[in-house]
Amino acid sequence: MQLKETRIIALVDDDFEDLEVWVPVMRLREEGAEVVLTGKEKGKTYYGKHGVPAEAEAGFSDINAEEYDGVLVPGGWAPDKLRRYEEVINMVKHMDDNKKVIGQICHAGWVLISADILQGKRVTSTPGIKDDMKNAGSHWVDEAVVVDGHIISSRRPPDIPDYGRELVKAFLNR
Repeated sequence: MQLKETRIIALVDDDFEDLEVWVPVMRLREEGAEVVLTGKEKGKTYYGKHGVPAEAEAGFSDINAEEYDGVLVPGGWAPDKLRRYEEVINMVKHMDDNKKVIGQICHAGWVLISADILQGKRVTSTPGIKDDMKNAGSHWVDEAVVVDGHIISSRRPPDIPDYGRELVKAFLNR
């Protein structure tokens, strides 16, 4: 229960990568963190690429980012939708401006690109968006997990154990 005073936003939208939402959420919850599944509409059930549901416990407009210690951005195809919401971009920018933890895995880098926070950052992602990440000014590397200050990035589901470990460390050290 190391993270019992920690509040985290976990973004969801349809076509998220199931493991990239649920495994980090469960890992952080088992450490005592309050992780709030957050989508466009509170109460709406969003479905992952493999059909696993995630019911939004809050809507984007219900969230005051100042009350949270970090945000998790999932992979899959959801990031292409999430980056279109001004509320999501503002949340991510708030987390970055205040050096709060930002976890991103796989295609989640698209949200950070749209928030324009990657300039000079060392990150990873699925290799499929490597060029997008580099064009946003980041230094992209092909590693399971990369920690650059408050930004924790990872490539894909097989890297989730490393990603989860670094997320817990980041929230402990905030």
